[in-house]
Amino acid sequence: MAAIPGMYGKLYYCVAGIGGTPTWVELKNVKDVTTTLQKAEADVTTRANKGWRATIGTLKEGSIEFEMIWDTDDTGFVAVRKAWFEDKLIGIAAMTGDIKTNGSEGLWADCSVIDFTRGEPLEEAMTVSVTLKPTYSENAPRYVVVGETPPNP
Repeated sequence: MAAIPGMYGKLYYCVAGIGGTPTWVELKNVKDVTTTLQKAEADVTTRANKGWRATIGTLKEGSIEFEMIWDTDDTGFVAVRKAWFEDKLIGIAAMTGDIKTNGSEGLWADCSVIDFTRGEPLEEAMTVSVTLKPTYSENAPRYVVVGETPPNP
């Protein structure tokens, strides 16, 4: 597989969340998206490890961080800002490509907007730095590869 330039990644939102059949809308007013996927750790070291610490992964966690131009005419910006101020969840899909293209993959999750920090550099446009994390929801986060049946849990 060839390397994929970051500019071909796609970020989508769904105000209703990821349950059922989400209606995805692309967030085009974004740059420098980072999707972080990690696991917590549990120590499973025993004497059988002969002096080596042994670890297993436990609970998964994730976050999606990006910047947007502060544009109150942009519907995606307004949806993210509204989720922040109204403490509402927002469905997010952080994909390697188009959400309808087989092989495109990424995290789908109902998220809470954790950080919404406005930047006002003198010689640049106002921006907002956004951090989203999976939140309490009836829909568990999942990693999806489009075209796989069933999608990864």
